[in-house]
Formats: sequence, C-alpha cells, structure tokens
Amino acid sequence: MRITGGQIFDLEHGFSARDLYTDGALISGASGDGAILNADGCYVIPGLVDVHFHGCVGEDFSDATPDGLQKMADYELSQGVTYICPAGMTLPEDQLTAICKNTAAHRRQNTGGAEVVGAHLEGPFLCMAKKGAQNGDYLHDPDAAMLRRLQEAAEGCVKLVTLAPEQPGAVEFVKAAAEMGIHVSVGHTVANYEAAKAAFDAGADHATHLYNAMPPLAHRDPGVIGAAYESPCVKPELICDGIHIHPSVVRLTFGLFGRERMIIISDSLRATGMPDGEYPFGGQMIEVHGNRATILGHPETLAGSVTSLMGCLRQAVAFGIPVADAVRACTYNPAQSIGIDNRAGSLDVGKEASIVLLDETDLSIRAIIFKGQTVSV
Repeated sequence: MRITGGQIFDLEHGFSARDLYTDGALISGASGDGAILNADGCYVIPGLVDVHFHGCVGEDFSDATPDGLQKMADYELSQGVTYICPAGMTLPEDQLTAICKNTAAHRRQNTGGAEVVGAHLEGPFLCMAKKGAQNGDYLHDPDAAMLRRLQEAAEGCVKLVTLAPEQPGAVEFVKAAAEMGIHVSVGHTVANYEAAKAAFDAGADHATHLYNAMPPLAHRDPGVIGAAYESPCVKPELICDGIHIHPSVVRLTFGLFGRERMIIISDSLRATGMPDGEYPFGGQMIEVHGNRATILGHPETLAGSVTSLMGCLRQAVAFGIPVADAVRACTYNPAQSIGIDNRAGSLDVGKEASIVLLDETDLSIRAIIFKGQTVSV
C-alpha cells in the first residue's frame, strides 16, 4: 500500500509531506501491493499505545472475563488505539491471578481488536493515604514472591507494576521486578524525595499519573515529582482528559520533562463510551457525569477518566501541546516504556503497519490500519 498526500509523523522532525509504504503487515521502504490510500488533509501517525487504562464500553479488565477483554480490545482499536496494556486494581491475589491468566489466554488466542501487549498491575503495592479509588482492604506491602507468582500466571506478560516506594522492602522489590522483566512505576504514594529517588536509582522508570495520588511539588519538599525530573530514565504519565490536570500544568510538565519522556494515558474506566450513571469499580461504585468520574458519595475523589486515549491526545493539543509532541506521548514513548518500540510506536521501516489517519482540522479519525489491514471506521 502507498499512503500518499498526508503529513507523515517522524520522531525527529515532527511531520513531513511524503509517501508512506506498507508491505503486508510491515512498513516498507518504497514498495507495496499496489493499493493507494489518499491521505490529503491528514496527519498520518502510528497507532496509539495505552499503558494505563482499566476499561471501556461497560467492561473492566479486573473482571477477568474473556468476553470483556475482547470487547475492550475491539473498542480501543475503533478509537485508533492499536496496542493496549490494561491495568488491574488493588484486589485479592486470587483475583489478580485470574486477571493475569485471562491476559495470557487472550494473547494466545489472538482473536482480533487492539493487541493486548501485557498487563499493568496498578496495585496492590500502594499506600493507604494515597490509595485514591483503590480498595484499601486489599493493599499489600511490596512482595516479590507474590509478583513472581502473578508473572508466572501471566506467562510473562506483566509489563508494569505500580509501587509506593516508602513501603517496606520497596527497593528490593524494584530490583526483583527488573529481573522478571517488569517495569516499576512509582505512584499512589506519600514518598518523599529520598524514597522516590532510591526507587528510581534502583531501576523504577515510570511515574504513575504524575501529580495524582502523590504529594505536590514543593520548593523545600520536591517529592516524587522532583525525583522523577532528576532521573532521566523516568517517563511520567499524565491523564490529559481535561479533569485530572490543569492545562497550564500539562504545558508546564511537557516543558519540564521534554517531549522524549512524556507519556499520555487515558486511565479510562468501564464507563468510557457509556452514558452517565453509576458503575462498579474495584469493589466500589463510581458515578459519572459528563467526562468526570468520582467515587459514589465522595465527589471530591476522582476515580479515573471516561475519555479514550485518542480523546486525551485531542485534549492535549487543545491545551497547546504541539500535535507531534502529543502524538509521540501517545505512541513511541509508551511503546518504549514497556519494551515494544522495536515493532510499534513509530512509522520507521520494518515496524508493524499500525497507522491512523487524523483529519488536520479536528483530529477526527479518517482511517485505521492495523498490522497492514484496514479497519472499518
């Protein structure tokens, strides 16, 4: 296939007017099967990569049902999100095991939709004071043996685990996770600068939804945010749904950390793509009004978002983030952060041909190609 007439995304130069070629499931140099796709008036970008979301269209990853995970994968692909690493909640080990086994089974069956590249365990290794919408009854101190059991149940596809680094044994946990091929993200924490820096120095390389569920940056107490900034390997997540982070702080954070490090996530819930109402979430109930989701009876406690990653990309651009930087934060950076950038996240020759065409005027989806196959929009 030859995609012609569009502005092609490039990691180094942003966008440039050139043709893009695919050959089967891969991006190629200057050959294809003869098919031509007109991309006039479009940005041509890689398929998005969401490394932190819980659910959509009435389904939740933590339910650990095959049909539910399939519906989530189908919906995400329809939104231009081609690779997903859904997040579990703070739950008992038997339910976490079921989540991991369900993920592994889905990957073996490969039944369509966005590719489930792995699992993100956002809990149970968090702190009570910053648990947010997580269920405090199931919080657990960092436990490498437990993590190993979960990785075995997942057949090696746990990619991320969120950790409060002030908890006992956190540094040893970070090192053990790295040996299992799992990236550690600091979050849901009251850690001071020293505790966070110790975790980052030990190998933690993410910050879970920066600013949310952690102490703020203060001039004499920089905390997780200051420690993350000073650790070049760390990529911070931002929920760019227009609710969780003020537009000024989104702009500030991109300027502080740089486009090479930022990751936009959706943190979306099962209510995404659904009407307003009440929905179960991690053993609790949430209520949704418009694009705001809170714990039922606690309107001050945000419970994740009801915006897809593509919606978050549009919101980031509306906040003033350059389109190329927002695209990178939704594609290459998250792919790199979980180790799939060798095949996803950019439009380099040899990468998988997962491509989205966005209208230049409103960033609406004009076409989706997933591993060389056109997806109905």
